[in-house]
Amino acid sequence: MNWRFPPTLVLLLAVACSFSSGCVSRRMTVRSDPPGALVEVDGKRIGVTPVAMDFTYYGTREITLSKPGYETLSIYQPVRAPLYQKFPLDFFSNHFLPYHVTDRHDFTYKLARQARPIDEESNLIQRGRNFRSQAQVGSAP
Repeated sequence: MNWRFPPTLVLLLAVACSFSSGCVSRRMTVRSDPPGALVEVDGKRIGVTPVAMDFTYYGTREITLSKPGYETLSIYQPVRAPLYQKFPLDFFSNHFLPYHVTDRHDFTYKLARQARPIDEESNLIQRGRNFRSQAQVGSAP
């Protein structure tokens, strides 16, 4: 059997496929407790928490949060692909879904308060006083 399609039918199908092509967006939101921490993802500053960014590829991201008065937090965060974004399904979900899909990933991190640094000068004075009192107790009158 010889299958021949008229050129107008082929053109009409191509136009219909281009208008019905699906689209998948990927969005990551980073939050912190307390809010207002500076966020870097893979070495690029993206803003202060809560902050969101679009991304293209799944995988492990290095997320760094910093805020004055709090310990800097660095995490290697895996961002996993949903089933419809794994090979070979990703081709169909990216090109032939009749609607738009947004794959959202939310991450929340708790920042630890920074430990107060030891005041070296007052610590040295206190150690000297302790040494003097020990020396006076051990000496004969």
